[in-house]
Amino acid sequence: MTTQHIDKLAGVPCETHAQSEGHPLTVGDGFQAQSYKHADFRGLMDPLIMVDHFVMTQPTFGTHAHAGLSAVTVMFEDSEGAFHNRDSLGDDLDLAPGDLYWFKAARGAIHNEATRPGARTHALQVFVNLPQGNRHDAPAAFHVAAEDVPKLTGDHATARLVLGEADGAAGAIAPDIPLTLLDIDLQAGGQFTHTGNKDHHAWILAIKGTARVTWNAGSADLHPGKAIACTDATDISFSSEDGAHVVLFRGQPLRQAFVQRGPFAMGNAAELDAVEAAYRAGRLGSID
Repeated sequence: MTTQHIDKLAGVPCETHAQSEGHPLTVGDGFQAQSYKHADFRGLMDPLIMVDHFVMTQPTFGTHAHAGLSAVTVMFEDSEGAFHNRDSLGDDLDLAPGDLYWFKAARGAIHNEATRPGARTHALQVFVNLPQGNRHDAPAAFHVAAEDVPKLTGDHATARLVLGEADGAAGAIAPDIPLTLLDIDLQAGGQFTHTGNKDHHAWILAIKGTARVTWNAGSADLHPGKAIACTDATDISFSSEDGAHVVLFRGQPLRQAFVQRGPFAMGNAAELDAVEAAYRAGRLGSID
């Protein structure tokens, strides 16, 4: 696995925005994704480490470990069937379309997610960084059912408030750092505006259709697969002539250097080597 040192996150990025089309990722016959990594966004993706926008139609990855981060599954409403989730905390449940599962691996835990037979999972897999002081916490997890997600309205637009607070509504609260996640559906001619903390970083991904995004310091056209990260944005507005689907993450940047190796992220190489040794020795728990 590749080890990555991200020193820019220890300071304040010089740029106000960055964009990427991501990188295609195919595994076997049942997993296709577009992958977006922190290094592509010049420090502005912080506190996110990675996002995979994927479709899975058959089990792909098997049982695996995470440590030093939270692995978050965001199910889109057009998924079909169930996504079976198990972990070493004792959780064993099916995720339904529109659900979220937050798996805070922290000092290390075991995870397995796979489509049920005949299912088609359309989702995001998100790695969220942890503050250094929380990397060695006990693992924890929570599930948010689609029916418990509040909905906000715009002009011919709706937004599912999957995480955080907005416009007087409150969704699930992310542990350790403030993080808002809006899953936004724009109908033809639709507009939606989110107001938040300008000191928080925003990360936007276009899922379907063409839209325009405008924030304090700039604007850009969005087409499927395009991602934009920005800072210094109080109001972030979306509009679409023909209809579009976009997601918006807004979170407090950690601005701390870290070392990532695959599904692990730690403050330095020694910590990362230690957690990998613990995994090989079977000390991160088990599912079966």
